[in-house]
Amino acid sequence: MQKDFHYYATYCAAYLAGFSHEECMELCYSAQFVDLCSASLLTKLNGPKAAATTQLQLELMDSPADILSLQNITRIWASFHFLPGDLYAAKPKCSKSYLQKYRLICRPNGELLVRTVERAKGSSLQAAGIAMHVLADTWAHQNFAGTPSLVINNTDSWFFELLPDDASGEGGYKRRRITFRPNPSMKDDLENSVYQNSLFQNNENSIMNLGHGRAGHLPDYSFIRYQYLPAWGEYEAITKDNPSDYLHAFTQMIEAMKFLRGEREAFLPETYDLAAIEPYRERIDRIIKTRRADACEDWKAFGEELSGQVIEDFDLEKYQEEYMSARGDAKDGTFLGRFFLAAMAQKSLVTNAIYRSGNKLAGYSVDYSVKGFRGIRDYRSLLDAVIKKEGHR
Repeated sequence: MQKDFHYYATYCAAYLAGFSHEECMELCYSAQFVDLCSASLLTKLNGPKAAATTQLQLELMDSPADILSLQNITRIWASFHFLPGDLYAAKPKCSKSYLQKYRLICRPNGELLVRTVERAKGSSLQAAGIAMHVLADTWAHQNFAGTPSLVINNTDSWFFELLPDDASGEGGYKRRRITFRPNPSMKDDLENSVYQNSLFQNNENSIMNLGHGRAGHLPDYSFIRYQYLPAWGEYEAITKDNPSDYLHAFTQMIEAMKFLRGEREAFLPETYDLAAIEPYRERIDRIIKTRRADACEDWKAFGEELSGQVIEDFDLEKYQEEYMSARGDAKDGTFLGRFFLAAMAQKSLVTNAIYRSGNKLAGYSVDYSVKGFRGIRDYRSLLDAVIKKEGHR
């Protein structure tokens, strides 16, 4: 997903869930910041490197193809953008290495999603924003995995867009072949279904085969429907209906945030608050289905009508000075400090779950609550924050 959904649509969902305007702004800022909190930015801020929630293209290009680098890539992308749907999924007659990658395929409504939302309960608005980013991406990024893999993430020339067929008179669709071009300077040509994607590399672990790079930005467009033949699906055609998926994502965010506020006793998978959007259903459907590359303007206008407040534009530098000027332990109490702690907690949750499933693609993980602190120094602050919080109970 893009800023239109992670920032503006998340604001709308948070407001419909009962958060105040000020709370919505902190929450949606955190959701969008997940796409920008890179190791490069953390170096500039002198923040904990383990709090990285994304990787810049240059960082990925400079990353060596060794096992430790691949594990770091998987920790970031599986934790925040391609949450695994079933870490114990069965796949008969396949190798162990293939099965490990197959089990990292992103899908909505998995056990890890429930744990992600539950982990944010009683925590910060930053933790809630991170959880909403992860939740939303389970819908947009499903069928791809947050680890480099040609066999899981590749696409081929059999790739079609499904366009509404007004001539059918029955709400049907006609197929138009999609053309992919690995040209990063090219803008997507929506009118002719020509889209930019990553360069084909037959190396299984090439970063070109990370996530939905081979499918370009298609998963990030709310309006699009498409069909393709994934190798993991035995080359049977699957249809991705983004308008339906984005509506599910939006209403599930409302449900999840009502749980975070205490209005729901539990966060249950496959539960969507359709009642909350009923007065605005036509408006939301129109925003989601309108064919354009960026829906920021429409989501922003809708959010401002809901709250009667101005939704300020996202400013990457907004909280940086507060964090850099804070001293010692005070950093953890700043906006970015709370985000970094929540990010490390989310990464620890997912990495530990992957490791405990017997899958080593995200590396070795220690349950701090059982074995105490070990390993990456950055996580010391996370453990200290947990101890401090429990000490006040």
